[in-house]
Amino acid sequence: MSGDVDGAAVRHLVVDAANVVGSRPDGWWRDRAGATERLAARLDVLARGAGFPITLVVEGRARTMDPSVAPSIAVSAAAGIGDDAIVSLVAAAADPGGVLVTTSDRGLADRVRAHGASVRGARWLLDRLDEAEGVAR
Repeated sequence: MSGDVDGAAVRHLVVDAANVVGSRPDGWWRDRAGATERLAARLDVLARGAGFPITLVVEGRARTMDPSVAPSIAVSAAAGIGDDAIVSLVAAAADPGGVLVTTSDRGLADRVRAHGASVRGARWLLDRLDEAEGVAR
């Protein structure tokens, strides 16, 4: 994955951790922090070849995750609701049009699009992670 994603120039990837983790029924609810660490580690692999920064936004019990599992990405622990933190990140970006948010939350998608960001769903990101790891699905 390079700075060009589906024809759009991406300067920053922002990941809605709760939404992406919750998109697969793999037992994540038993250990939210552990599930988020697994996602972060996968994003770390992707980040090494991405060509742009990746920020993983975590909330709730997932805030206790160990960010050292993914040194190539930024982990942002939302003080409150993760969606609000994501919208704030997009709104504060020098170029909101260069921000790609990954979430399948329609309400959040509408909010970040209003600031100019692009949106891709959780499945899209999980497929990119599989590709980065060389996993056949």
